[in-house]
Amino acid sequence: MTNEEILEIIEAEGVEFIRLQFTDIFGNLKNVAVPARNIDRVMDNKFIFDASSIYDKYRTGEKEMYLYPDLDTFVILPWRPQHGKVARFICDVYDINGEPFGMCPRGILKKVLDSAHSEGYKFYIDPECEFFLFHTDEKGLPTTVMHEDAGLMSVGPNDLGENARREIVLSLEKMGFEIEASYHENAPSQHEIDFREGEALQIGDSITTLKYAVRSVAKSFGLHATFMPKPKNDLPGSGMHFNFSVYKDDRNIFNFVDDTKELKDEARWFIGGVLEYAPQMCLFTNPLTNSYKRLIHGYEAPTEVVWSMVHTNPAIKIWNRPSEDNKMEIRFPDPSANPYIAIALCIAAGMEGIKRKIEPGEPVMDSYDYDEEKGFPVSLFEAARFAKSSDFIKNVLGEEFSKFFIKVKKEESEEYMKQVTDWERRNYLTRV
Repeated sequence: MTNEEILEIIEAEGVEFIRLQFTDIFGNLKNVAVPARNIDRVMDNKFIFDASSIYDKYRTGEKEMYLYPDLDTFVILPWRPQHGKVARFICDVYDINGEPFGMCPRGILKKVLDSAHSEGYKFYIDPECEFFLFHTDEKGLPTTVMHEDAGLMSVGPNDLGENARREIVLSLEKMGFEIEASYHENAPSQHEIDFREGEALQIGDSITTLKYAVRSVAKSFGLHATFMPKPKNDLPGSGMHFNFSVYKDDRNIFNFVDDTKELKDEARWFIGGVLEYAPQMCLFTNPLTNSYKRLIHGYEAPTEVVWSMVHTNPAIKIWNRPSEDNKMEIRFPDPSANPYIAIALCIAAGMEGIKRKIEPGEPVMDSYDYDEEKGFPVSLFEAARFAKSSDFIKNVLGEEFSKFFIKVKKEESEEYMKQVTDWERRNYLTRV
């Protein structure tokens, strides 16, 4: 989109405010609202903001930064007032010297993509994003109350979130996003919205926008949307699955060899790289203490670092789609992750697999011995230890980014370990 096209839309639609949006390293969406009359300054990359407290208590002293808007991300927010409309850009963060800020997650993904593109690879992803819709109380505060028992692909009236989900999809489509599907997921009050396949950076922007849209629209229905991986006991958690197509020389490396069910060398090596580095990536793809309550047996979530062409629960599933482009589904990330960082790590791991020719081992079948396979970290603390000792993580994310992220998450896990739960009191207080 050009400057002229954007100015024409602002004038024709009566846009009064522009939101300049970006994520912090944890994936939290931040923004600055600018009156539309200042749009020229924004599009000339001259908007400066005070970054001194952008990470709240975790880090202070950041200097002033520039926000460089990606003009192709300009959209009007359909759930905002129609009189005095509000639009947004997604921005990259640059330092005061006009250099890319090393802690900018979108910038890290762009750097990973530039490296892979230089070797002739392109990446297309269609993501599957799961979330819960809970009721709010009389003060409008979130609860975990759900007044339904609907299951996978249920319809109304059992699916009480049907209208809210429909409005979310309509809002996203008004913003120009292509939605592949939306439906009720396995757990009561759990939902999924899938985007049509897009390029990797576009999908990072799409997931960031999805979270924003879901929360905003849900609130207008008196609901609270959460992307918490495991908000309820004894119910499935929410995942953020990435279905990858990887192209080299205009061919998808995940398409089978001729009429066989055999994968090309590059495809196996890409899988091998993701599996090799998955435990080191988990701190970033599964970044909450709560994330590891999802990665347990019995809830269709991956627990072992294995791949399969028939089983749906391993870390990676290769789909059997001989009549169309085949895909690799990475199943272990959850929606609390920063999508830019999660995608960057998956791509970098796969590319490292191709570079080092890492074999993934044999695919597991419908039934396999869990105890004989390499598992994921079982806690945030263990994930932080894997990440801290990883040269791969430092090389992809940069030492400053990875060191700060690991420090914060290690402190978060230690704070969690100080908590004594009702479960512990029930099971131990009178027994020991």
